[in-house]
Amino acid sequence: MSENDTATTVLFVTGLSGAGRTSVAKVLEDEGWYVADNVPVSVIRQVIDRIGDDADGHADGRVPKVAMVVRATGPAFGEELATLRDELAADGAHVATVFVDASDEVLVRRFEQVRRRHPLQGSRTLSDGIADERAMLARAQADADVRIDTSNLSSTRLRSIVEKAFPASAGDRISITVQSFGFKYGLPVDCDLVADVRFLPNPYWVPELRESTGRDAPVRDYVLGQPDAEDFVGRYVGLVDIVARGYQREGKGYMTIGIGCTGGKHRSVAMSEELARRLAAETGEDGAARYEVEVSHRDLGRE
Repeated sequence: MSENDTATTVLFVTGLSGAGRTSVAKVLEDEGWYVADNVPVSVIRQVIDRIGDDADGHADGRVPKVAMVVRATGPAFGEELATLRDELAADGAHVATVFVDASDEVLVRRFEQVRRRHPLQGSRTLSDGIADERAMLARAQADADVRIDTSNLSSTRLRSIVEKAFPASAGDRISITVQSFGFKYGLPVDCDLVADVRFLPNPYWVPELRESTGRDAPVRDYVLGQPDAEDFVGRYVGLVDIVARGYQREGKGYMTIGIGCTGGKHRSVAMSEELARRLAAETGEDGAARYEVEVSHRDLGRE
């Protein structure tokens, strides 16, 4: 690998079979990445060294962005991938990993719909194969720079997430998604930061607010008017600013923030909307917006 200003970016795309690795790879290819699928970890260094031969349009014989789709092949997969990442970084490459996940229930349904066997299933059940693969991928998931849960994502939404996480041309703005959720439905797996707002009184126990949501003015005013609510959101904007600066130094263009309460209907929704509003208003020294912000509510509408 060469100097940092011309260093190759190597992105590893891994995750659960059926979760959408190939879909992520297609988006990256459309965005100008050189994509290689199903390359064993043991030969990836050699493949990267030879990719320059295919560097169409690059006078220096260098492909600036390489995406490797890698699959778990054994219990040592996570450690092997971590070692390879360290070696490539030591050679001067910019290295990152995106981990593509989905719930077991969704994975089972996807395999049944296409009538395919899981690659690790063998003569056992589909659930056994998924469990084995999840165990093999535990280290890779923990090390991943970007985690994407495709359980409830449309293809359009997945494309948007990948494009924002790895933009075709790096800009100064970071794309941020603020996502509300309910802890009783489980933690989202694709968040970079998670905040718990269950320290605030629950509007559910106020009869006139119970059937409303955090998008409604009475609930919003109730939540944001509680002691420490203002202090919390102000301090959290400052925390995001610190993290965002580090992301920019590392060349990461996308961040997901999870805001959780019990059911994902009142407190987390109101706080997510307010946090998104304040982040969207943040400006840099040139007066331009620092962030491109959108808000989503994972569990709003659940009973």
